[in-house]
Amino acid sequence: MVFVCGINNYFGINEDYDTVNESMYFDKLSETKKYCGNIICFYSDNGPYVKYDAEKAFADTLTEKQILIHEGGHLNSESGYTEFSELLQYL
Repeated sequence: MVFVCGINNYFGINEDYDTVNESMYFDKLSETKKYCGNIICFYSDNGPYVKYDAEKAFADTLTEKQILIHEGGHLNSESGYTEFSELLQYL
């Protein structure tokens, strides 16, 4: 299981943002480890939407396999991230 800029809570950026993400939230995030033995989290230290501390807390709940992308933004095309070669190493 791979998470990119993972979060599991509301941030109140705006109503549309929370509504779109609500369906992806887990009620018991820490229990995810019971069902998947291979979890990796990618996140950035300068995301424009989700702050580093929230992404780090999410990753810490799930796994020790964490990849921090320095100045990766939200790891999307808006942040100039049009290829994800780091991810290919784990697939």
